[in-house]
Amino acid sequence: MRDAVPTSARTAGARPAPPDPALAEDAAAALEDLRSAAPLVQCITNAVVTNFTANALLAVGASPAMTDIQGEGGVFAELADGLLVNTGTPTAEQRGAAYEAVGARRRAGRAWVLDPVAVGALPVRTALARDLLEFRPAIVRGNASEVVALAGGSGGRGTDATHGVEAARDAAAALAERAGSAVAVSGPVDLVRSPDGTVVRVPHGTPLLTRITGGGCALGALMAAFTAVRPDPAAAAVAATTVYTLAAEDAAADSAGPGSFAVALLDRLHAVTPERIAARAELVREEGAR
Repeated sequence: MRDAVPTSARTAGARPAPPDPALAEDAAAALEDLRSAAPLVQCITNAVVTNFTANALLAVGASPAMTDIQGEGGVFAELADGLLVNTGTPTAEQRGAAYEAVGARRRAGRAWVLDPVAVGALPVRTALARDLLEFRPAIVRGNASEVVALAGGSGGRGTDATHGVEAARDAAAALAERAGSAVAVSGPVDLVRSPDGTVVRVPHGTPLLTRITGGGCALGALMAAFTAVRPDPAAAAVAATTVYTLAAEDAAADSAGPGSFAVALLDRLHAVTPERIAARAELVREEGAR
């Protein structure tokens, strides 16, 4: 399966508010904290993207563990600093491990991230993701169609979004209120919605993220890593999205196409600095958005 979840690409046009420097500074500080902590991140994820996801975590400064079999999912979730559950290739073994892991995190009151890949288009993963939502993930991350489908609407075409980000705004609000989750919607301008109604927009990235395997899935893993250093799930989602999409912009400038971009993205995730994040991020906050 091709992971074509569109992650953000800078777009022109008016913004609802000027950039908030405090958001950029927090994202920069979160990156510094992550590199100091080197969090251990458990990934129960799409078999197509395991290698790229693990390398992205290593590049940014975290430690990946693809522990996704029954009998170990819950045990490892008790040890890990962060947890991602991605429904991209939900084998019976992975489904069992996912239930073990999210159950362990819920009992311990610890954060985890749900990436509902291709939800709405296919029945097994749709039922699984909606069931996992009852375990109250700290963050739900998906493209617009996946977010709409998880909230009960009609989904997209596999991993490809057929909705725009604004079309997912009400669905993101419904999920945030239902599960108490931050909801991160990937698109031309990424949107992160907090349970309190605050919306942050991240206008960075490149269309090349939709032309490589794992472009969206790796972002979900980075969000899981940032939950280890940011107790506010929305802040973790914003920091991860900012770091990832700014690194992607730099990687695109180094690349001739998707192949070189995938390699350059790992290099840029490794090289990006807190100072660069603070200087370049143009994050917009909408208080109390509905």
